[in-house]
Amino acid sequence: MPISSIYKLYFSPQRKYVALMKNLLGFVPGNIKLYRMAFRHRSVAIILKNGTKNSNERLEFLGDAILGAVIADELFKRYPYKTEGFLTEMRSKIVSRVNLNQLAKKLGLDELIEFDNRIVSFPTKQSSLLGDAFEALIGAIYMDKGYEFTRNFLLDHIIKPHVDILTLETTETNFKSKLIEWCQRQGKEVTFETVPNAEGESAKLFTVNALVEGEIKGIGRDYNKKNAEKLAAEKACIIMGI
Repeated sequence: MPISSIYKLYFSPQRKYVALMKNLLGFVPGNIKLYRMAFRHRSVAIILKNGTKNSNERLEFLGDAILGAVIADELFKRYPYKTEGFLTEMRSKIVSRVNLNQLAKKLGLDELIEFDNRIVSFPTKQSSLLGDAFEALIGAIYMDKGYEFTRNFLLDHIIKPHVDILTLETTETNFKSKLIEWCQRQGKEVTFETVPNAEGESAKLFTVNALVEGEIKGIGRDYNKKNAEKLAAEKACIIMGI
């Protein structure tokens, strides 16, 4: 073990938190501030001198992209003869909010997330905290250790031991249909609205709002429009407890 890691683990002022991360992740973090931020929800964040909030939202954005890239690469190699549509559907199943929430619980992230329970209540809003924190953690590992380390960590410690890809292959998770059918039974109107991206974002990235009775219940973002709609519907189903 490098001397710097020994110092962080046994002698640094933050050694208790470093040991906690080592037990959780299997390695000694370099920049411990990144990992603390990964578990800080915006409800308890403060505005820094540069105008940004020290919440996990930026790390979540980064981790989402890294996770998607690693899974896309793994699926591309695992299924050399499958179509783009199949690969997109499989990636969507693996990175679904329900699946990420389950992975986060298995890792014990629910014990680490900092949030204001006066603002974020059970069981609706808080259900997204787990998946968001999981993605933020991946973003923190990437910033701390680089892509190759993060890729190996995801494959060896997350995907292979905790994600049953063969079962997911035969599992139907069409949240869009589920949301539409629920709204029809309740006599509520549901629509999916594609909104313009923020300045500087890729024109190929689709952002879709799932609206129930004109109120935004879920937001999905993906480079495939149909997948963005499914992600928006999934988040709406979670928030509405469907």
